[in-house]
Amino acid sequence: MKHTEGMLRDDALKGKTIIVTGGGTGLGRSMTTYFLKLGANVVITSRKLDVLKQTASELEQETGGKVLPVSCDVREYESIEKVLAETEEHFGGFDTVVNNAAGNFISPTERLSHRAFDIVVDIVLRGTYNVTLAAGKKWIEKQQPGNFLNIVTTYAWTGSGFVVPSACAKAGVLALTRSLAVEWAKYKIRSNAIAPGPFPTEGAWSRLLPGDLVKKFDPKNFVPLGRVGEHQELANLAAYLVSDYSAYVNGEVMTIDGGEWLKGAGEFSHLDEIPSQMWDQLEEMRKKK
Repeated sequence: MKHTEGMLRDDALKGKTIIVTGGGTGLGRSMTTYFLKLGANVVITSRKLDVLKQTASELEQETGGKVLPVSCDVREYESIEKVLAETEEHFGGFDTVVNNAAGNFISPTERLSHRAFDIVVDIVLRGTYNVTLAAGKKWIEKQQPGNFLNIVTTYAWTGSGFVVPSACAKAGVLALTRSLAVEWAKYKIRSNAIAPGPFPTEGAWSRLLPGDLVKKFDPKNFVPLGRVGEHQELANLAAYLVSDYSAYVNGEVMTIDGGEWLKGAGEFSHLDEIPSQMWDQLEEMRKKK
C-alpha cells in the first residue's frame, strides 16, 4: 500500500460531526478532506470566511460530503460559542473537535515584539483552551461523549530556538491534552494529540522560510527517512484518532516526523547558522505579505 492512500474503510466516520479549526487550508484542509471521504460531516473555521466558503464548495464537490464553513476567531470565546451554536443548528450536534488553528514566526526571539509573542500564544494556546472549554462544557452538560484531537509539535517537549512563542504555546496545549485526558475521562471525553514533523504546505513554509532559505534549510535533510511527510499520512493518523477504532487511546501524543526529533531535538534550533542580514531580509519579506 502506498503512503498516499487512505487507511480506513470508507464509512469509518459515518454519522460523526467534526469541527476543525483552521480547516480551510493546509493540514486542516487535508484532514477535513479525508474525514469527509470517510463519511463525516465537517465544520471548518477560521477568520477568513471567503477562503472557508471556497474550500467548503470544493470539498463537497470532491467528496460528496457536507461541510459547514463558519467564521471564527479562536481568541474570542463568544466567537467559538457562535460556531458551536451554528453546528448544533445545522447538524444537530458534534462529536469531535480538532484544534488545528495556529500561528508562528521564525525569528530570533530578541527581534520579536511583545505583540508578536502575544499573537502566537493567543492563537495557539488561548485559542485551543477556549475551544476546548466551550466544547467540553457542551458535552458535559448533555452527558455526551466527546473527543479532542490537538495538533502540537515535537518541540512542545524538547523546546526549540527561533520559534519560542510557538514552543511555549504548544507546550501548554500538550499539558492541556494530558491533563484533561485524566480529568474528563469520567465524562467519556478523550483527549489526544499529534506532533507532526515537516509536512510542507504552501502557506506555512513559504511564510516561515521563503525563497532560497527553504532550499538551504530543506526540512528533509534533517529527517532520517530522507523525505518530508505526505498530507495523507497525517490525515490517516488523524482519522484513526477521531474514530472509534482508537477508543482506548487517551492522553497520548503521537509523533509522525520520520524520526526527525530523535536525530536533532529542537526542530528549528539549527537556524543559528543564519546570519543577521538574512534575518533582516526575512523580516522585510514578512512585512510585504
